[in-house]
Amino acid sequence: MRTVTPLAHTALGELTTPALLLDSTVLERNCDAMAQRAARHGVALRPHLKTSKSAEVARLATRGHSGAITVSTVAEADYFARYGFLDLTYAVGISAGKIDALHRVQRMHNARITLLADCVEAVRAAAARARAVGASFSLLIEVDTGGGRGGIAPDDEKALIAVAAEVQRSESLTLAGVLTHAGHSYHAEGLDSIRAIAEAERAGAVRAAECLRAAGFVVDVVSVGATPTAVCAERLDGVTEMRPGVYTFFDLDQAARGICGIEDIALSVLATVIGHNPRSRRVLIDAGALALSKDASAAEFRDGLGFGLVCRADGTTPLPGLRVAELHQEHGLVAIEGDGDDDLRAMFEALPIGSRVRILPHHACMTAAPYDRYHVVRGTGASVHAVWGKALGWRAA
Repeated sequence: MRTVTPLAHTALGELTTPALLLDSTVLERNCDAMAQRAARHGVALRPHLKTSKSAEVARLATRGHSGAITVSTVAEADYFARYGFLDLTYAVGISAGKIDALHRVQRMHNARITLLADCVEAVRAAAARARAVGASFSLLIEVDTGGGRGGIAPDDEKALIAVAAEVQRSESLTLAGVLTHAGHSYHAEGLDSIRAIAEAERAGAVRAAECLRAAGFVVDVVSVGATPTAVCAERLDGVTEMRPGVYTFFDLDQAARGICGIEDIALSVLATVIGHNPRSRRVLIDAGALALSKDASAAEFRDGLGFGLVCRADGTTPLPGLRVAELHQEHGLVAIEGDGDDDLRAMFEALPIGSRVRILPHHACMTAAPYDRYHVVRGTGASVHAVWGKALGWRAA
């Protein structure tokens, strides 16, 4: 069921812009590096595919592994099951309203979907709906190891045991283990800080698991996951799996903190120069907020990135001093650092009207989400060598 379209082998200059480009050489390198990292730590790799939403990327990310993956929407669960990925962790707190759709995915594809919850009420409602439709699911208890989003504190034994007991009482759910996500690692600057968060993530998940085991519950899965902590973790004792996601593509947010280099960013947006405005000192491109996203998360750590770095169409080396300074829905405005006439002239000469540029994004997950396909390139190649489809939206097809 591989994606094949007539756009394969099309020259970049012939693509309708904005277009989402994916460098398969960099992608494969990123996937292999994380697989090796997981192997060194002795843990399973269950990549989070919310970044790419693509079966082709999933095949590379699970190459040589079990094929187990993480998803964050019902649409992703349905899409990946249709492409043969049948061991899925749905890593968003479950609501009873999604049980029917997830049950259909399990039934139609003989898939196994593991749910997530952090309170008795959510477990009770999900269990009741699952029982009503004849479904059964495994469930992970979410643990908060510092991110402050969802989850039970690792030292809140009463809450952990209450949720586990509710799962055990149900006829439709089975306790699988515990899961945590150190989302606050995305706001930490410096590798030492991220290493400390990685250790807290590990220790908190293990502590929660040990608490449940001491109370008599079986805990097979101890799952941690975030790209920064996966890259920086010095040990993963007691952990069974990790779930990084953005590492497949990387982005400016990761590069700004040294998690990766600019050369490790596999994703970019191809845009066309559609105007010069000497009064505002801007170059207009046809990639705006919908094509790039307004996420400027890397600006927390590095100046001069705007809403994305501007590169030549044949590669990902940023053009000196250029950035996407402003975004409108379908317009991007490129600016140059200098304020002299020579600087302005140089920018207009470097980016003539009709020329193409690639924009490196701040947050690859947000940038990729609205597109329906990847135009796959290899390095500085001037043509598309494949087109890969992807999941869209929130509902199953």
